[in-house]
Amino acid sequence: MPCKLTNNVLYFMGELSAKSVPQLMQESKALLGKDKPAMIDLTGVSGIDNAGVAYLDAIQIKYASQGVLLIKGASDEIQEIITTFSSLKLPVPEPIVNIGFFENIGNSVIVAYESMYQAMLLASEIYYWSFVGIFNHKGQRKGSLVQQATLLGSQALPIVALLSFIIGFILSLQSAVQLRNFGANVFIADLLAVTMVREMGPMMTAIIIAGRSGSAIASEIATMQVTEEIDALKMMALSPIRYVVVPKFHAITFVMPILVAFSILVGMIGGGIIALGFLDLSLHTFVSRSIEIITLKDLVISLGKSTVFAWVIVIIGSYFGFQVKGGAEGVGKATTASVVASIFAVIMLDAMFSLLYL
Repeated sequence: MPCKLTNNVLYFMGELSAKSVPQLMQESKALLGKDKPAMIDLTGVSGIDNAGVAYLDAIQIKYASQGVLLIKGASDEIQEIITTFSSLKLPVPEPIVNIGFFENIGNSVIVAYESMYQAMLLASEIYYWSFVGIFNHKGQRKGSLVQQATLLGSQALPIVALLSFIIGFILSLQSAVQLRNFGANVFIADLLAVTMVREMGPMMTAIIIAGRSGSAIASEIATMQVTEEIDALKMMALSPIRYVVVPKFHAITFVMPILVAFSILVGMIGGGIIALGFLDLSLHTFVSRSIEIITLKDLVISLGKSTVFAWVIVIIGSYFGFQVKGGAEGVGKATTASVVASIFAVIMLDAMFSLLYL
């Protein structure tokens, strides 16, 4: 008989293996009934495998509510196997709790508040160190401003020029059809100038920079975060914001108005091709009308909001870069999220500027 019950002590004999466990389960169930063993004796056990260990764990779990079962008599070899394969010391996973609708809303509000707080805290640090960095270049790489201006500015000129030319060309082409029907060909210059200066130039340039440079900023900082370069900078008493972010902030503040002015100029050239070729306007008329319709206020608004767009792109890219968790997958997610958030922020801010300065 592989098991017996004597004085509330459950004795096992032979092997506790996958072959003998089914029989042991039946015999122990018949022996115990409603009784509870106070101890398990393994003196007569000659061998045990993981199935036997699982069976011992099941007995202990079953009678755990009535007190802890003691196991004695196991040889050193058997005790080592029990210690290795026993699951009783493993952490018990927390039960999955179904969250209600209102709890989900509250959790979303809390997460949004914490994210907003972290973003505002980061923005305040960036603005502070950027202002300090104008007068004190300590903690920054030598030549980093020129390097970042080249990366964020001059290398973006081709794509900005191409898209601006196409936008100006299409905008003039679609408008020219309607204006010619009313004999208002000359107003194509007014429409194109106001649209490119106040809206299309700053917004389209910001969207291009958000997709091109914003993603680069987020991926660079996220990679540094994953590879622990950010921690290394802190260990060297260097501020990551001052060392990594501030040069980008200064560079994009300087190059963004230039890119917007370049975008407006190229867009006007694209529109001018339609005005001169399709509407038979003279070059002098097109240029003079474009200059007359644009006021100093329009230029200030255009360049001003382009600078705000640039700041938002850097702050959002830096925020998602510093918040990254995980490896390469986390870097990809942070980059994607930063581009989406930057473009959304640019469009929303442009709408707000349009309402304020209409």
